[in-house]
Amino acid sequence: MSLTLRYAAKSDRGLIREGNEDSVYAGPRLLAVADGMGGMAAGEVASNIVVRALEPLDEDVSAQDLVDALRGAIGHANQQLRDAVDANPALEGMGTTLTALLFSGTRLALAHVGDSRAYVLRNNELHQITRDDTYVQMLVDEGRITADEANTHPQRSLLTRALDGREVEPEFSVREARPGDRYLLCSDGLSSVVSMETIEDAMRIDDPAQVANRLIQLALRGGGPDNITVIVADILDDRLADNAPVVGGAAARDRTTSATADTAAGRAALAAPPRPTLDDNNYGVEEETGEKESGGRHRRRTTALLTVLALAALAAGGYAAWHYTQQQYYVGTTDAGHVAIYRGVSGSLAGLEFSTLQSDTDLRVDDLLQVARESVEQTIPAENRQDAYTIVDNLRQGQVLPWCHGDATPTPTPSVTPSISSSPSANPSESTSPSTSPTPSSSASASPSAPAASASRPAGDVLAAGETDKPGENCRVAR
Repeated sequence: MSLTLRYAAKSDRGLIREGNEDSVYAGPRLLAVADGMGGMAAGEVASNIVVRALEPLDEDVSAQDLVDALRGAIGHANQQLRDAVDANPALEGMGTTLTALLFSGTRLALAHVGDSRAYVLRNNELHQITRDDTYVQMLVDEGRITADEANTHPQRSLLTRALDGREVEPEFSVREARPGDRYLLCSDGLSSVVSMETIEDAMRIDDPAQVANRLIQLALRGGGPDNITVIVADILDDRLADNAPVVGGAAARDRTTSATADTAAGRAALAAPPRPTLDDNNYGVEEETGEKESGGRHRRRTTALLTVLALAALAAGGYAAWHYTQQQYYVGTTDAGHVAIYRGVSGSLAGLEFSTLQSDTDLRVDDLLQVARESVEQTIPAENRQDAYTIVDNLRQGQVLPWCHGDATPTPTPSVTPSISSSPSANPSESTSPSTSPTPSSSASASPSAPAASASRPAGDVLAAGETDKPGENCRVAR
């Protein structure tokens, strides 16, 4: 029996992140998603290095050697990460997750480290086949918290394992490839925002490219606080499948390989269409009822890998753990309801706070669109201090409510306009002196139909005509 893959892949930077640190590769034999982390551009460097190291596996590999091939390629990638840091200390702290499938004959080898995920849809039921390498998953496994509590845990974004140049052993497994199975590989930009039930519904769509597009749209509709990357792949029996690899996200920036438009992979090209704004409900998807509660919908890992040992030190109040927290930044809220930048990590232990306020802003949380507001309330971890300021700028520029009608138009006031006499005058001073007109000049008068910036209201969009002002819900007021 000859089995083949039909696949589609898509990556999007999301609505808040400045760049895309995810890397993705989808080919006839290899599927891989890597979610990078680290300050400045280090995250995209890490994910790119790992995906590049795995690409040669997309050649014919014996079904008996799949795990060994993956283990060797990942070990080589991890060594390259270590070499990159040695050559450029500015990259210290970079790392990446990896979830990869290698296919040959009737077998699939799965490699996994981090919190990107793999799922399989079999007999119309979706199953997660990877385990998150996170602190909260460890607490769930030990029975100390429930899965629901994990969604709102203050340390839910901390990884316990990743590829970062240090010694690590990913999880490897071998699965039977069955015709009709559909696999999903994704970064946590999808799984932390969209519920498994909603993902399952989307996975039942017939065409893999349409599934990939829908999953991206669902994550954007949920706020898009992180980069979002998905691969959807069907196992087919004796059918012509795609043979053009798809490379995307950070991994595509220095490649010349691209999918062609006459393949399904090409139709799932990773150049994302213009994304809708958060105040536009036209996302091409109907209202969903299966999304996660807001408390668990907006999660982003911190920029450094926190090992179990460091967590133990944190519980003991150790200096090393405290030092680690002081290298982190996030965007959250103040008691006064303003968006603010904090240094440290969100949360506390035994009354000890792990963060301090670094910068308050004049941006009010209740002036934000609903999904952006929820993201800030749940905190948005930043790669570094500058990234935190960039996140605030992005919120201010694109995620605020329009102005209420009552704040839309400044009161017209009479204006003094200079007038030039049209008739000659013997006295030059009479012909050039300004005269005050009680009627505002048409060129300078304020028009109620064209709102303009005023001292009481800065420039910005105004609530659509005919809509009722609901401050804090559909519009904001000047303060």
